[in-house]
Amino acid sequence: MVSTLKLPVGIDSFEKIRRNSFYYIDKTKLIEQLVETGGEVTLFTRPRRFGKTLNMSMLKAFFETGADESLFDGLYIAQNKALCEEHMGKYPVIFLSLKSVEGLKYEDAIYRITELVGIEAERFGFLEDSEYLSENEKKRYKAIIALKDGTNAMDEKVLVSSLQILSQLLYKHFGQKTVILIDEYDVPLDKAFQNGYYNEMVSLIRGLFGMALKTNESLQFAVLTGCLRITKESIFTGLNNFKVMSILDARFDEQFGFTDNEVKKILDDYDLASHFEETKEWYDGYHFGKADIYCPWDVINYVDQLKYDKTAEPQDFWSNSSGNAIVRRFIDMADVSTKTEIERLIAGESIEKDVAPELTYDEIYKSIENLWSVLFTTGYLTHNGRTESGKYCLVIPNREIRNLFVKKIKEWFSDVSKSDGKTLEELCSAFVNEDAQKIEQIYGDYLWNTISIRDTAVAKEKKENFYHGILLGLLGYKSNWLIKSNAESGIGYSDILVEVPTNRTGIVIELKYAEDGDLDAACDKALKQIEEKDYVAKLKQDGMDNFIKYGIACFKKVCRVVGEKIND
Repeated sequence: MVSTLKLPVGIDSFEKIRRNSFYYIDKTKLIEQLVETGGEVTLFTRPRRFGKTLNMSMLKAFFETGADESLFDGLYIAQNKALCEEHMGKYPVIFLSLKSVEGLKYEDAIYRITELVGIEAERFGFLEDSEYLSENEKKRYKAIIALKDGTNAMDEKVLVSSLQILSQLLYKHFGQKTVILIDEYDVPLDKAFQNGYYNEMVSLIRGLFGMALKTNESLQFAVLTGCLRITKESIFTGLNNFKVMSILDARFDEQFGFTDNEVKKILDDYDLASHFEETKEWYDGYHFGKADIYCPWDVINYVDQLKYDKTAEPQDFWSNSSGNAIVRRFIDMADVSTKTEIERLIAGESIEKDVAPELTYDEIYKSIENLWSVLFTTGYLTHNGRTESGKYCLVIPNREIRNLFVKKIKEWFSDVSKSDGKTLEELCSAFVNEDAQKIEQIYGDYLWNTISIRDTAVAKEKKENFYHGILLGLLGYKSNWLIKSNAESGIGYSDILVEVPTNRTGIVIELKYAEDGDLDAACDKALKQIEEKDYVAKLKQDGMDNFIKYGIACFKKVCRVVGEKIND
């Protein structure tokens, strides 16, 4: 039966999904696992777009006093009646999502946190009149929600202790210890590092978390989520009641992201089972603990498109949802050895690396080795096992992320090559001056210095596209040249046609990938193809008077160039 339920694209509120008949992949087993095996403070680290906020919203809906049991009807957790009887709706819950905390200045970011805490505290307005609180305790509450001219006026010193105070007041009112949920705890640290106030933010977060999670007798348990595990010395100093569930941990490994069976079910439910293979190719490949996982953001978006157009092609939903500056920074920092490793990843191979389980943000860019670890923990890389020495075999998880790397490599190459105007001018002049040797030298240098994005498994034609794209980008330096790619000319489609205003010179370029390494034979084949298919015809039609043809052969990172003047 085809599902009529709406798909929750961009919706991370469990209550909204359940109340408004959105499709939901049941992750309520997380509740059972958390009650049975979780610590007093549990940190889940997962890449972005893997359902962290939705799961935290689900925990809030389950544990918070006054919970609506109907939200869980038909879900896994409802079968565990004893657990539901003991824990559902039994705790005051403080829920903060820090994903929106940012600012160019520390003052802007700290205000955003102040505002979030104040808005959350306002949900407990009954504390102002609680018969269980003293007048001084009520004043403490009012200090947390205080406004001045419509803006939050909580003092920074009060902010540091605000979560602890609020949990104490809730405990006293309800007679039940408090659950604290902090979603995307590391976003403020990331933004602070980017904008130059990292140390101040570390100090604030350390104080806020230390008070709320370490010295808090009113805490039942706490759950945090984030992308990175920040070193204990930086944020979680002295927090001995602390469990970290990273992507390497087998516990909870199926509770963030979709499994194979869950993806098959959602496709079946929408009569889209025939699209399973491309969904797997594009969005699967993550390895969390012992589970193989799909990115849920991608799957939901793709199924939503397929609902309305069954011919829709998979897209890069991940990078379109936010920036991917870390990949570009990684490429910028890459030395010759790292560039070779990136090429191997693009070609589908694995790279053996040590992975640092925890870092601080100010350590991320201190070494390329740290960046390998961050790319792994944030989902740009995954692993397919470990070596005997304990290194992880890192791989690109799927086609979507491979395309993202390719896109960033192309951007990097374009920026690097455009900054070298003198060399590009020499290259373009060499094409006009019939200097095949100079073309070969300069183009060859670029091939050596770029990061190859050839996939060793693809057909020869697609390998040629790589070299074609590089040359096209280099020739694009001349803004007054008319350059056509794969243009119809004569009885075929030429690789590159160039019309140069100087002396109305027309240039035909045909590229070949020499699968067997015989560059000379490939060049001869290219030149014969230009003649046989009369690729110069289009240039003649456009009024060019002088004609030059080039056969260019490439193999891995070497090239051969042969040029001839065409006598009209």
